[in-house]
Amino acid sequence: MNPYASYLGDKNPGEVIAQTPATLKTIVASISDEQASRKPAPDKWSIREILCHLADCEVVFAFRIRQTLAEPHHVVQPFDQDLWAQPYSAYTTQAALAVFTAVREWNIGLIRSLSPEAFDKPMTHPERGTMTLQTVIDTMGGHDLNHLQQVEGIAARAASA
Repeated sequence: MNPYASYLGDKNPGEVIAQTPATLKTIVASISDEQASRKPAPDKWSIREILCHLADCEVVFAFRIRQTLAEPHHVVQPFDQDLWAQPYSAYTTQAALAVFTAVREWNIGLIRSLSPEAFDKPMTHPERGTMTLQTVIDTMGGHDLNHLQQVEGIAARAASA
């Protein structure tokens, strides 16, 4: 099960994940640090916090991809994104973007080196059931698009304010 499949639609996940760092860099360059740290609502993340979340998730995706490749039928460890978000005030927008970009490039290099059969390797998510490595890649792309929509919306409102 891929909770982000609806965001991906018919888009190629490999292309989406390759384009996301540059898209984020362009958006971040168009706003101030204050705008990046402004929450759109009290219970919503700012652009900076979304970038921190994306950086955290990229580290998680890196681990899941590598464990799936290394182990027979790896069982992933879920994480609570809200608990992980608690220290986000410690990080700058630029640091979060740099971490996300670096780990994403590392992941793309690995993904592009894989044989077609590797994408069929099974893994299990305790909350989502059995999936393949391709499902993880698809999830990365859909997750990116979900958060890109949020970031673009927040940046557009900041520019018009």
